[in-house]
Amino acid sequence: MSDEQILAEMRDTHTQEKAFRALMTKYQERLYLQIRRMKIEHADADDVLQNTFVKVYRNIRKFEGKSELYTWLYRIATNEAITFLRQKKRRQSTSLDDESTTYQLEADTWFDGSEAQRKLKAAIDTLPNKQQQVFNMRYFDEMSYKDISEVVGTSVGGLKASYHHAVKKIEDFLKQD
Repeated sequence: MSDEQILAEMRDTHTQEKAFRALMTKYQERLYLQIRRMKIEHADADDVLQNTFVKVYRNIRKFEGKSELYTWLYRIATNEAITFLRQKKRRQSTSLDDESTTYQLEADTWFDGSEAQRKLKAAIDTLPNKQQQVFNMRYFDEMSYKDISEVVGTSVGGLKASYHHAVKKIEDFLKQD
């Protein structure tokens, strides 16, 4: 089902449930991966994803179509993940960047434990949050700078610079070994 069909059917109370299931099927894996890349463990990522879809369901009628549907969903998922991380940080006295976070990711059965992937993850973890977001959206999700701009709320030129700096830092980190 195309995004236009999903949106049209979401507005009709008779087909709303079917359209919402189609939306979830189409986007849940991509949104889940985005949430996981933000240093959220599997069980928590499932909760964040569920909260994302609840928010989408409640607000789909407010979607104005000024951006792509995926961009809008991505922004909601990112905001839900950020909210989760802030709440988690308040509950814990330890930093989100400590070694236990990396250890948990490496021991997680949902991720391939290859050495190259661990090195790339470690390199990404050294980036400031905004550069991490921009890098993940551009590199992993292959989003356009225009779409990233809508999600992050930064100019396209600023995003290109941020992505370039992130790539350079990752390259430098990987060359250290």
